[in-house]
Amino acid sequence: MNEHPHHHSGGQPQPHPRQPLPGAYGQQQSTRSQSPSRPAAPASAAATAPAPAGASASSSAAARAGAPVPRTKGSPLIAPGLLPAAVTTALAVLVAGSAQIGGAALALAVAVLQAVTAAGWFRLNGMWPARQGIALAFLAGLATDACLLLADEGHAPAVIIGTLGAWCVLTVTLHLRNGAGPDERLYALTAAFTATALTVVAAGYLASLDAATADAVTAGASAVAVAALARALPLPPFVSPAVALLAAAGAGVAAGQLTVLGGDGAATAPAAAGGVLGLVTGGCALLGLRVASYDYPSRFVHMTAGVALPLTLAAPVVYLFGRAFV
Repeated sequence: MNEHPHHHSGGQPQPHPRQPLPGAYGQQQSTRSQSPSRPAAPASAAATAPAPAGASASSSAAARAGAPVPRTKGSPLIAPGLLPAAVTTALAVLVAGSAQIGGAALALAVAVLQAVTAAGWFRLNGMWPARQGIALAFLAGLATDACLLLADEGHAPAVIIGTLGAWCVLTVTLHLRNGAGPDERLYALTAAFTATALTVVAAGYLASLDAATADAVTAGASAVAVAALARALPLPPFVSPAVALLAAAGAGVAAGQLTVLGGDGAATAPAAAGGVLGLVTGGCALLGLRVASYDYPSRFVHMTAGVALPLTLAAPVVYLFGRAFV
C-alpha cells in the first residue's frame, strides 16, 4: 500500500481528498471526495450526460477485463467489476474449504478477510494514511479470533461483544491525542469504530463452528462467491441482482446437499436449508458490493472493500443460521 507523504497529528486517520486515478478509474469524479458527508448526487455533468453510441460495447469489454463499469442513466456508482469478484470468489473458497479442515485453518482464512476489510473500509471513507487505525481494527479481529478459539461453546456472543467494547474504549483513548478539528476527529472516530466492528463481525465464521457445524460456513461462503461472480456479469441492471440471488440460492442448495446441511431431518432438509442460507447470504453479498460501489472509482477501494465486504457482511447471517437451524 502506498502511503500519502503528509503526516497527521498523533498518527490518527484523517479525511483525505481522493485524487483522480489514471485510466478507467479516473473518468468520473465525485463531489463526495471533497466532503466527509458523502452526498449521493452525481459528480459532474459527464455523469448525467447520455451515454455515447458505443458505450454498451465498451462497458461489456471493460467488465470482461475486470475493470469497473460505469452505470448508465447518470448514476455516479461504479461497481467493483469482474476482477474483484474473482478475488472474492478465491477468498470465499478459502473460507469454505478451511471450515471443513478445522478451527485453526479457518482462523487463518478469516484473518486474511479481516485485514482486507480493515484496509478497505478506511480507504472507502477517503482516509489515508491510516496505518494506526487499520492496525487497531485488524488487531481487534485477531483478538476476537483467538478468544473464540479458546472460549467454550455458546460463549461466542459474549466474546464478540466484549472484544468490540474493549477496542472501542481503546480507540477513543487513542483519538484523544488527535489535534485535528472537531469535525475531522468525529469523522475519523466514526470510521475507526465502523472498521473495528466489521473486522470483529467477520469472526462470525469462527463462531459458527462453535454454534453448529462447519457446513453452514461452507454453504454461506459458497453462495457469496457465486453471487459476486454473477453480479459482475455484463447483464442489464434490473436483471443482474435477480440472477445473482438465484445463483446464490442454487449454490446454497448444492452445498447443502454435499455437506448434508440441516442435520438428520427429512431428505429435502439439506437442500431447503442450503437454499435459504444461500439466498440470504447472497443478499448480503449484493449489499456489500453496493457499499463498495458508493465511492469515487478507485482500484484500491475495489480490490479491498469490494473484495471483503460481501463476505464480511454475510458472517453474522452464517452464525445466526447455524444457531437456529443446523
